[in-house]
Amino acid sequence: MDNEKVGVSIQDAKGVWVFAEQREGKVMNIAFELLGEGSKLAKDLGVELSAVLMGDNVDGNIKDLFAYGADKVYFVENAELKDYRTEPYTEMMNQLIKEYKPQIVLIGATNIGRDLAPRVAGRVRTGLTADCTQLTIDPETTNLLQTRPAFGGNLMATIICPESRPQMATVRSGVMKKKEPDYNRTGEVITASYDKSTKVRTVVKEIVKEAGRAVNLEEAKIIISGGRGLGGPEGFEILEKAAEVLGGVVAASRAAVDSGWISAKHQVGQTGKTVHAKIYIACGISGAIQHLAGMQNSELVIAINKNPAAPIMQIADYGIVGDYKNILPLLIEEIKYVNSL
Repeated sequence: MDNEKVGVSIQDAKGVWVFAEQREGKVMNIAFELLGEGSKLAKDLGVELSAVLMGDNVDGNIKDLFAYGADKVYFVENAELKDYRTEPYTEMMNQLIKEYKPQIVLIGATNIGRDLAPRVAGRVRTGLTADCTQLTIDPETTNLLQTRPAFGGNLMATIICPESRPQMATVRSGVMKKKEPDYNRTGEVITASYDKSTKVRTVVKEIVKEAGRAVNLEEAKIIISGGRGLGGPEGFEILEKAAEVLGGVVAASRAAVDSGWISAKHQVGQTGKTVHAKIYIACGISGAIQHLAGMQNSELVIAINKNPAAPIMQIADYGIVGDYKNILPLLIEEIKYVNSL
């Protein structure tokens, strides 16, 4: 490879970085998940784990980044960085990477991360693997093995970036597990100055949040999910009643979302959210590999399906053969009775 195309030389690159995405001054959960995974990679490489935090009046988050595993925090504070905008964030990441030369950079596959990561990779002339589900270090080459689903989730591809640094990957929320925080930990804070010469062509005039009840599938402990087997949007009314009684949230398969029965923010699977629920109840879901990729790490899986041979039954801890329209109302009444005691 032409050395002029390499942003950071392999010989100089050292350390694992996590971009600590913040919104409204609070670091997002995905950053803590990436610190948990990053600490394993850093340990295998024998290097430091660092977090990159940008924003305005966000220094109160530094202690959390140390608690969740960061050895070092690169901190940039300026009013121009209060809300995410492509130009200033890209330019600051570009400058930090070229000055401090990390060998690995991990970014959450959020709306912000999916905008930022490819732009940074382009600036520093390196590769980027999107939506990784597994990250490991090759013990022979010390290359980062970046595994992600390919061909619609029908196979897993492991990708390497052997000739340029940093090795960059985005990871979806809910895929990696965060460590238990240790607030006795501390570390080094490296404060970088914001480059005021950065050309910023956008202005954030107002932040409009999506109307309606928020759905936080990634952190939900109890999830009741519906698929094509519900037969129509009215099926989700029954699921809503069950979720209310159980203290859970409603999710869906891609088939149900594509049918227009429920919004995409409820989707679990390869093209939706990845969850780690304590209890996952699948109603009328056959168990396509794309859906299983998003929920199979749940602690307890209960499947309700008319077809005893449905693939979901093979991974379920408990399989109930029958119509959810008959089974869920019985479950709701039973829980109500127990709660009344």
